[in-house]
Amino acid sequence: MTQPAKIIIDTDPGQDDAVAILLALASPELEVVGITAVAGNVPLALTEKNALKICELAGRRDIKVFSGAIRPLMRALVTAEEVHGKTGLNGPDLPEPTMTLQDEYAVDFIVRTLMNEAPGTVTLCPLGPLTNIALALIREPKIAERIKQIVLMGGGYFEQGNVTPSAEFNIYVDPHAADIVFRSGVPIVMMPLDVTHKALTTRARVEGIRAINTPVGKATAELLDFFERYDERKYGTDGGPLHDPCVIAYLLKPGLFSGRDCNVAIETASELTMGATVVDWWGVTGRPANAKVMRDIDADGFFALLTERL
Repeated sequence: MTQPAKIIIDTDPGQDDAVAILLALASPELEVVGITAVAGNVPLALTEKNALKICELAGRRDIKVFSGAIRPLMRALVTAEEVHGKTGLNGPDLPEPTMTLQDEYAVDFIVRTLMNEAPGTVTLCPLGPLTNIALALIREPKIAERIKQIVLMGGGYFEQGNVTPSAEFNIYVDPHAADIVFRSGVPIVMMPLDVTHKALTTRARVEGIRAINTPVGKATAELLDFFERYDERKYGTDGGPLHDPCVIAYLLKPGLFSGRDCNVAIETASELTMGATVVDWWGVTGRPANAKVMRDIDADGFFALLTERL
């Protein structure tokens, strides 16, 4: 049997982050070396606690959870309680965690892990703002050549933005961190809104998850029931986009997704378009590609994988 792929999940849970973490923990192909929390959907005190809650829900008290950046590199923190609720995990009534955070700072853990593991064996999976990843690259630039790849949820091009007309939330919260990551030379796979807006939690798909009839299946359905309400009102769709699990699904079944290699630049100067991901889809700039930008997803295949693993 092949060795499971080592991943670090960097996250700001978030209902869709929770589902992504559950999918990873349920997949023997992946070894979750650690989970690092960052401020984003809600402040750090809640995202770190939510990461612990999700590990306990999954029955995985062995997973190490680290607390990271409390705010973006250069800007004030913007959060999204209007989407995720006051706790970030509104929906199910999850108990207070009894697991505790590791003493080590998340950024130090990322650097240490990448310096100790064989080069090209650890994939970073950022599901929130890229602050921790940027700080790790600043602290120890040598990690750039040791990271296997960064598979991230963030940005949008054809779908534009979801927090401003031109910016997706994760990139908008810390555009300077995103700029560092996209300039790092690390192989990047980007799951933008262009993909995630095609992965809709339709009534039938959520009922399929509820029908698993386990604590995890029930909690996931309740997370999605809460999470989709905001987006259904906003987009007028049956169900909301399920963003972050696309990252984990790509690692398990890359054939569910299609896209192309592009140059992606991050806007950090204009308040009007701050955090925009400028994707050179048609190759007009001559700038070298720095990311594989996904555009399409087999949504039925994606939800079948998710339901089976949960």
